[in-house]
Amino acid sequence: QVQPVESGGGLVQAGGSLRLSCAASERTFSSYTIGWSRQAPGKEREFVAAIHWSAGSTTYADSVKGRFTISRDNAKNSVYLQMNSLKPEDTAVYYCAADSQFKRWPLTRRPADFGSWGQGTQVTVSS
Repeated sequence: QVQPVESGGGLVQAGGSLRLSCAASERTFSSYTIGWSRQAPGKEREFVAAIHWSAGSTTYADSVKGRFTISRDNAKNSVYLQMNSLKPEDTAVYYCAADSQFKRWPLTRRPADFGSWGQGTQVTVSS
């Protein structure tokens, strides 16, 4: 069971950028599709992005497409979420997790298809 840890959140003005990191110690981390989700107060968890274990394929929620970029460095057991042109509606706690199905294809956008989401990192975008 891969248990990633998120970092990199913070407070930023609208239009600004942040880079989130998701890291794990398990060697198998590089063999799993990794996804990001977010949850704002009073709202359901929302899928944000996912990247295939090979880094050869990615998928994004329509709400972030063109603004966010997911990438990974398997040598560092890390996945990143570069967030540009941030909007106040991007404010949420952001989580990462490994796909619960080993080497699933095609990529899933369902938060329920991922394993245990981490503690999360808070992103706050001020207007």
